Order: sequence, then C-alpha cells, then structure tokens
Amino acid sequence: MWVGGPRWPTRPGDLTHIQPAAGPKAPVGVDAPTTPAPGRALSMKKLFTVGLIASVAIALAGCTDSDATPSGENSGELRQVRVAALPITETAALWGGMKAGIFEKHGLSIEVLPAQGGAQAIPALINGDIDFAIGQPFGPFRADLQDLGVVIIGNYASSYAEGDDINAVVASAKSGITRPAELAGKRVAVNSLGAAGDVTIMAAVEKDGGDPSTIKFVEVAFPDVPAQLEADNIDAAWVPEPFVTQLRNRGDTFVVAPYQAVAPGLATLTAITTKEQLDSEAELVADFTAAMKETLAWAQDSANEAAVRQAIKDNLELPEAVADSVKLPEFGWELDRASLESLATLAGKYKVLDQQPNFDRLIQQQ
Repeated sequence: MWVGGPRWPTRPGDLTHIQPAAGPKAPVGVDAPTTPAPGRALSMKKLFTVGLIASVAIALAGCTDSDATPSGENSGELRQVRVAALPITETAALWGGMKAGIFEKHGLSIEVLPAQGGAQAIPALINGDIDFAIGQPFGPFRADLQDLGVVIIGNYASSYAEGDDINAVVASAKSGITRPAELAGKRVAVNSLGAAGDVTIMAAVEKDGGDPSTIKFVEVAFPDVPAQLEADNIDAAWVPEPFVTQLRNRGDTFVVAPYQAVAPGLATLTAITTKEQLDSEAELVADFTAAMKETLAWAQDSANEAAVRQAIKDNLELPEAVADSVKLPEFGWELDRASLESLATLAGKYKVLDQQPNFDRLIQQQ
C-alpha cells in the first residue's frame, strides 16, 4: 500500500503497455550489478517483485498533463518524441520547457513516460520504444560494458558542491541513525541497486568509519519510501526531492547527502539515446539537443523559478508548501566527464562495476 508520496496520474500509455519492437531484444537486467559487491547478497532481495516482471521495469504508470501542447500551435506538424524520465522534482525542467513551448519551437511534441530509473529505461530505448531517456548514469555505464550502443548526449541535472543538496539518506526517527557510519548493518533503500545511490552511500559510510560491506541494500521506488519507512521495512532510504523535504518535515532524520560527501557537484541525471539514433536520426537528435539546451537554461534562470515550481505542482501530487520549498538542482546540458569517471571509479572500488566503461565511446556530447 502506498502512503504519502507523490504519484503521477495512472493512464494508458506508460512503457509497460508498449508492444516490443521487432528485431533483437535488449537483454533483461541491464541495471543489475555485474559482480556481487561486498554485503550485497541480501541487497539483491527486492521489496517489490513487480520490478522484475518486465524488461522495461517501469515503476509508475501514466503520462503527465504536460503532454498537452500550448494553444495556438499546429501540433500536426510536430514530430512525436517519447522520453522516459523519473517522477521527481528534477523533471520539472522538462515539464516546464514543454509548457513554455520550447520543444514546439524546435518542431517536437514530447510525451513523457515515467520510469523508476535510467537503467530500467535502457531496454525500451534499445528496442526503439522510446527516443530518449533522462536518468542516472549507471544504466548507460552498464549498457556500454555490454557494448549495447547506448550513448550519453548531454547532462541534465547536477548536485551541489556545498550547501543543501538535492538528494540525501534519511532514516526513520525510530531507527536511531544519525550519522553515515551507523548505516552499517542496516536496511537501506535505493531506487536502483548497483547505481549512484548505493555506491556513494558506501563511500560515505567508509569515510565516516563504518563498514560499507555490511549495509543491506534493498530496492524501493522513491514514491514507496515514506510508507516503507513508516512500516519499519527499511531503516533508511536514499531519496531525491521532494522526498527529502517531505520525510524531514514529518520527523525522519537527515543522515548524509552522499553525493556531496564523496563527489561534490556530481552529475545526477543525464540525457541518453542510442548510437544508432545518433547516426540515423541526426536531425531529430539536433532538434532535441537544441530544445534541451534552451529548456535547461530556461529552468536555471531564477526569473523562471515560479514556472518551474508550477510544473512540479501540475505533475506531482504534492502539498503546495512542499512544491514551493524543495531544493532544485543545477540544470545544465554540458557534461562533466571527470565527474562521471570519478563515479565509475568508486563503483569499481566497491565491486559494483567489474570494469570501467569506454568513456570515449559512451560520452557523445551534443
């Protein structure tokens, strides 16, 4: 049962309803760790087996109200583009840019399909069911290790090097956890196992003097975290906004901002497509790139903050006070390759990746 977290409206049109494209199928499990990391035997037990059912592994159903096009535009001349993105506040830049007509200006009509994480959208991307995805970089990392032809074409959002960050580990008040080292031996939720969340958490725990190999990671979709903490099924969880604010407001305990603790300013979300599309649909990629550059610059401009926050209200079921106060990320299209390489290096240290991606092949900045 879900309690208290933001949800997107449920409608037909989510990725779980897409008929697979003809031709070779993408491998299931692109998001799974390539080798077991220390302490991960228990972590691979997922709280929700539904996450294993479909190769796409989309957590939430439905498209958003932002699919509607602004009045006065002839949508019949627009190219339809499907983009997978997480149902979190960072996606407000995309929703807001759509509502502002930026994508239409570049000849595109965007349909946003919610996904639990970037890795879960990879099979749909490879099969041609979606055109682009906005997600964490570990999906592309693993796809590159399998030479699946996935490329990162741009950044989307980054964390903050100092001050309040946009994601954090929050522990239930009754757990007694107050610092990173105390996460050792505890049940800690992340939205995707073997990705940036658990890698940076392990690094933060070790930095604080704890044993990261004893953490029991479990996979929980972000919107389900409040209920799972309340039910004592987990001790702590790594969550982005708006969940950080929401959980702290109800009395749960901030433990650490793991990105900031071990890799300040780390890229949180990237724009992903396939090498095949990059080569065969150059005009589409160019138009999408131009629209994304403009959208992210628009969202980063403080003059448009009210419109960005309105996009949160329009697309996530949040109290107005939360939507008005959550921390927004640093939006920007230019990739920080060094940041991504440092994340992959940490993943190698904790045996989440058994080798490093080919960054010359993977990163194709547009």
